[in-house]
Amino acid sequence: MPLTAFQNTFAGNPLDRCSERRGDTAWLGEMQTSPDSLTIVLWNGKPLIEKSPEGGVQLAYLPATMSDELAGGIERLLFMGLWKETAVFAVDIEGGLDPAEGTLQGLGAFEDLRAMALRLPGAEAAMAATAKSMFEWRRRHRHCAACGEPSVVVDGGWKRQCPTCKAEHFPRTDPVVIMLPYLGDRCMMGRQEAWPPGMFSALAGFVEPGESIEEACARELAEEAALKAVKVRYHSTQPWPYPSSLMIGLIAEVEDDQAAPDQTELSEVRWFTRDEARDLLAGKIEGVFAPGPLAIAHQLLKAWVEEG
Repeated sequence: MPLTAFQNTFAGNPLDRCSERRGDTAWLGEMQTSPDSLTIVLWNGKPLIEKSPEGGVQLAYLPATMSDELAGGIERLLFMGLWKETAVFAVDIEGGLDPAEGTLQGLGAFEDLRAMALRLPGAEAAMAATAKSMFEWRRRHRHCAACGEPSVVVDGGWKRQCPTCKAEHFPRTDPVVIMLPYLGDRCMMGRQEAWPPGMFSALAGFVEPGESIEEACARELAEEAALKAVKVRYHSTQPWPYPSSLMIGLIAEVEDDQAAPDQTELSEVRWFTRDEARDLLAGKIEGVFAPGPLAIAHQLLKAWVEEG
């Protein structure tokens, strides 16, 4: 069951990650060759999807015994963990030719995770997001940050190690504060010029070294919208595999309503009453819309609306 009352999309990975077994190469080898073990496959970051017995969609699970052939080595193989007693692996495939039209023909289709996330079972969306994020990290960190030599994958894919200087490198997760500012019975949302016309969302920014979450929230509000935060409270978090962020959802009370977009991050800001925000979520304001339920920004706005 969830640890909190609210769980965002991409959270809730149900697997026992078995971090204490990742260094046991003999055990991992047994799991990989077991006829009961399973593999999920990603091609260019897209998971292999199939129809579910109920008529929806689900991840396509292949026998883990296929993983060696598909991965072509440990660089593209990840031990995800255990589902009860069943080991689950993930394989990363790159290239211009769709494997679903070749070696994996008839086993499913590779689909964009963001587009499919709300249609997948929540636990499976979380598993796919975990694999996507890990493979993105491994692609971006193939060389040792200490000496520059090529590094190798160890610990079931959860660590890179430099054979030359022995430095160990672990996955990066970048913390991002995303906040909905409010004053009384109104909240404020902003938009960037690059977004689709009419889209307004919560404000967001990376946490900098030496900052608390609350301090990062206050700094971003001041920088982007000239607002002073007076109270910050936590709502929820969302693992966001684009490529490897942790979105920290906050609702922030501000001192006044004298917001001004910085014209760098934000091109426009707009205040909404609680009733207007409710209509915004329902798609009832012509020419203006909020992010969909996949995004934590949607959930922050929904939570604030439901408080009134």
